[in-house]
Amino acid sequence: MPDELTPRRRLLVLAICCMSLLIVSLDNTVLNVALPSMREEFDASVSGMQWTIDAYALVLASLLMLAGSTADRIGRRKVFKTGLVVFTLGSVLCSLAPNLEALVAFRMVQAVGGSMLNPVAMSIITNTFTEPRERARAIGVWGGVVGISMAAGPLVGGLLVDSVGWRSIFWVNLPVGVAALLLTMRYVPESRAPRPRRPDPVGQLLVIVLLGALTYAIIEAPAVGWTSPLTLAFAGGALLALLGLLAYEPRRAEPLIDLRFFRSAPFSGATVIAVCAFASLAGFLFLSTLYLQDVRGLDALPAGLWMLPMAAMTFVCAPLSGRLVGSRGPRLPLLIAGAAMTLSGVLFAAFEAEDSGGTRFAAYVLFGLGFGFVNAPITNTAVAGMPRAQAGVAAAVASTSRQIGQTLGVAVIGAVLASGVASSSYATDFTEASRPAWWIIAGCGLAVLALGALSSGRWARGTAERTAERLKPQVAHDR
Repeated sequence: MPDELTPRRRLLVLAICCMSLLIVSLDNTVLNVALPSMREEFDASVSGMQWTIDAYALVLASLLMLAGSTADRIGRRKVFKTGLVVFTLGSVLCSLAPNLEALVAFRMVQAVGGSMLNPVAMSIITNTFTEPRERARAIGVWGGVVGISMAAGPLVGGLLVDSVGWRSIFWVNLPVGVAALLLTMRYVPESRAPRPRRPDPVGQLLVIVLLGALTYAIIEAPAVGWTSPLTLAFAGGALLALLGLLAYEPRRAEPLIDLRFFRSAPFSGATVIAVCAFASLAGFLFLSTLYLQDVRGLDALPAGLWMLPMAAMTFVCAPLSGRLVGSRGPRLPLLIAGAAMTLSGVLFAAFEAEDSGGTRFAAYVLFGLGFGFVNAPITNTAVAGMPRAQAGVAAAVASTSRQIGQTLGVAVIGAVLASGVASSSYATDFTEASRPAWWIIAGCGLAVLALGALSSGRWARGTAERTAERLKPQVAHDR
């Protein structure tokens, strides 16, 4: 049992969970610097490049809650091990992809495995570190790994693409995946929820339809038209799936998404903040990579080195954010994150940071600072006060929000860019066409700032306490 683990064993469990998170999160961003090389080899369009990223994030977002509840039911270590095997196999397949369509399909295989890792690892951490302050610090480390893996992805990818080739970006997952699997079998204890939730196939199907239809409509709209029958059909399908979820889930005794959680303003705020922050990150990396390589003409490694200030600031700030959350609560880290991310976007949108190395450097530093501070308060708020027996589901909501943000970030930013760029003058039109996209990124940062202030005050804490009271009968029943 987790309570019987020694402090050293608990830290080892945390390290193993962070290893799995490292490869899953790294694959979210490492592909960015390989996009120009892939586009050249596969003759891909902007939408084709979007799908190599969004197919991965979309499947992750669709299956995270299913994986979390399944792990609570049949065993967290069992699902975690399965995820490591599937993810590692998917990485091998991606490195062998003969064309763009195969790569997108194999990225989806990767994501199936990845969906079994993120929420399950967080559930394992939540059940291993039961003391609130200790848990907040562990989540701070977790947040640091998220930030480092996602921010350092372009640097690692650039080094591999320039030295070996773009296919090598998938090889780094193999030794880490195998090592994490062996260590899991040896050191991670099995755990289950005392009374796990029943499967919810209808809710799961509605989530897949909602995310898939919305993403398809956004990505393909620039090519087929925003008012075309195809775009309207998929947008309508997404809306119907959302309405179906809102109508169906409250009627179930054990829904896939327990909507009662969202009566807590801190929990709801953390969910929306996660969407905004990770949409901002995905859009930031997508635009930066294409600009540095296609407009500035840099190779993959120099382009990745430009991201190093962002990675360094994330590395420094993420653990600090975890300590602040543990000692003072989530308010200050969220305010710092929102302000820094907003300023970074404004430097590109209003002050043309692309044209000045110093301003561009400052924008990368600010974004890394903001992103480093945002992870720990998101995750800690998502799991704090929720039924411990359903930790997998609560953690999966936070992880799903991140993936939804990534999916929408690439889809929306890519669509805005594609609408303003002519294929015949891609490099010429890019800077001006990206201006609205940078304003969207700045707006996401402003949303983090506003929601951070709103969801961490006295009123918000009152809603969290009332939600906890409503959940008490469920907690007692679980125990």
